[in-house]
Amino acid sequence: MSLLIGYDLNRPGQDYGSLHDAIKALGSWWHQLDSTWIVDTYKTCTQVRDELNKHIDANDELLVVKLSGEGAWHGFTPKGSEWLKEHL
Repeated sequence: MSLLIGYDLNRPGQDYGSLHDAIKALGSWWHQLDSTWIVDTYKTCTQVRDELNKHIDANDELLVVKLSGEGAWHGFTPKGSEWLKEHL
């Protein structure tokens, strides 16, 4: 299943490294927008939220939603577009 992950880390200078590593560990991933990722994973939205909560602060915002399989986009690299076509 493909999940969309979006976040805002609200503390200036916050380290994204551990959060990015945790997202990449979920499965095959796509990341061409600053704070937006799509991952292909067997985990539920709740499981992913709970896992990623370990890597953000209490004042940060996190969104995890299941994708429907339909999408439209513009301006991405051919490689990024192919990943989306394959995983949505």
